[in-house]
Amino acid sequence: MAPTSSPDSAAPVSSTPAHRVPAEVTAPYGSGIPATTARIRTHHLQAAKLNGQKFAMLTAYDQYTAQIFDEAGIEVLLVGDSASNNVLGNETSLPITLDEMIIFSRAVTAGSKRALVVADLPFGSYEQSPEQAIASSVRLMKEGLVHAVKMEGGAYYAPTVRALTQAGVPVMAHIGFTPQSEHMLGGYRVQGRGDAAASMVEDAVALADAGAFCVLMEMVPATTAVAVEAAVSVPTVGIGAGNSTTGQVLVWQDMAGLRTGKMAKFVKQYAQLRTVLANAAKEYGDEVRNGVFPGPEHTF
Repeated sequence: MAPTSSPDSAAPVSSTPAHRVPAEVTAPYGSGIPATTARIRTHHLQAAKLNGQKFAMLTAYDQYTAQIFDEAGIEVLLVGDSASNNVLGNETSLPITLDEMIIFSRAVTAGSKRALVVADLPFGSYEQSPEQAIASSVRLMKEGLVHAVKMEGGAYYAPTVRALTQAGVPVMAHIGFTPQSEHMLGGYRVQGRGDAAASMVEDAVALADAGAFCVLMEMVPATTAVAVEAAVSVPTVGIGAGNSTTGQVLVWQDMAGLRTGKMAKFVKQYAQLRTVLANAAKEYGDEVRNGVFPGPEHTF
């Protein structure tokens, strides 16, 4: 993560008035977003926060999981750079390229009808300058067809967020533990403890004032997340940040029990998909080897 500095002196984006949205605007559907909404937009997430409601977010990298999660009512799909280590087999999220992110993004957008689709700006695609960030984001939106981008980093990147939003690119900010900076942060470690909590609040405020429509916090103490949620007018998303945030996100392979090995403390597995798939593959293999499949009912 780049060093933290104060946001530039440009006038901040005005915050949304702290009042509740009329009930007819947010008819019941999961988070309170209307079931009739053709495509969820950033203002729907804002309305959820103002009404004290929550929304769910999952990663997705292909059309079928995108379709399943979309039909299940998941409000936000994240085409994460976590595809690097959850799809492409890399050890970390660092190696994935912008071109690869565009391919995954297009598939997820094509597979969903209602969810807001957000894509990560991968490592190396935005750090050099706001101009580089705009060029990368435009490609994600034009070629990947996503509706917003997510960018890691604190207040140092507020000018970049402002440039992106002025260029018409909605930005989800990502603070706390930022995987692209894992080498600088000393590995997977909780961020924002003790005196560092105040700095994290400052980061969130600077990014929201610069125009970020949402702030994602990863691996931060619940007390810090509470302070951030209270300090910004935009919705927040947590992963390993307690339950005070407006939304929650998990990597879908973790959520569905597809990945093996030690899980992070904040992961809850809602299925054991690896076991289901392994059993199906074993049964298929046994039937092929024993001459059971294909049977008469599968033969022309």
